[in-house]
Amino acid sequence: MGAEQLITSGTQNGEIKLKSLVDIAGQNFIVTGAAKGIGLAISSLFNSLGAKVSGWDLDDAGMRNNPVFADSQIVDVTNPLQTKEGFAASLSALGNIDGVIANAGVNGPTKPLWDYSLSEWQMVMSVDLTGVFLTVQAALGHLREQERGRIIIISSIAGKEGNPGAVPYGAAKAGVIGLAKGLARELLPSEITVNCIAPSMAMTDLLDEMSAEYIADKKSRIPMGRLCTPEEIASVAAFIASPACSFTTGQIFDVTGGRATW
Repeated sequence: MGAEQLITSGTQNGEIKLKSLVDIAGQNFIVTGAAKGIGLAISSLFNSLGAKVSGWDLDDAGMRNNPVFADSQIVDVTNPLQTKEGFAASLSALGNIDGVIANAGVNGPTKPLWDYSLSEWQMVMSVDLTGVFLTVQAALGHLREQERGRIIIISSIAGKEGNPGAVPYGAAKAGVIGLAKGLARELLPSEITVNCIAPSMAMTDLLDEMSAEYIADKKSRIPMGRLCTPEEIASVAAFIASPACSFTTGQIFDVTGGRATW
């Protein structure tokens, strides 16, 4: 039954009380790239489960008046000053931070590596790899002080298998898997877990950066024969953020419709 499975949590007057395995009510999270797509789906689900979300994005217009968000911040994750100030502002607004979901990302041009310019390579790396580093680093002092928390990084099947036509994207997504695995071990022993989610191609605005041929090729590699939805990724994030996922760190959670082989 997965994330929706119910377990016995106690009895009263002969009646069994049930509690969802995904219990993040009362917790506070930062979600980057939160204004749309996967970030918005994660924020919406977390809010529905009783958590408070501080959304980060380059433009807060889509978050400012959305009740899903308890707080919103304009943050460029490639800017070290903005990530530090953004974390301080989120912490002040929510009173505490229990976890960070590093989701902000770009796909970059879909073309062979030999046609990539250095500036195009650097653009992808700055958001998808350096942006994760800066976001996570901004939160580490607080999480280490309280010796608990969740760090969830949105990677990709491209980081595990590589995607022809998007080599820089795959390289960056492989990089954040290495970041998660190394950081998870640096933080032990503590109750701070660091995990990745590796989806296949999802139905988000990133598709606008891709050619129809590229999308068709990547869809053909998914045994289930469809793209994953942001909501399916959000459900996995909610499980990782919850107390049910207390003994797993430095790992990759697959959301690929059967594509992943490891």
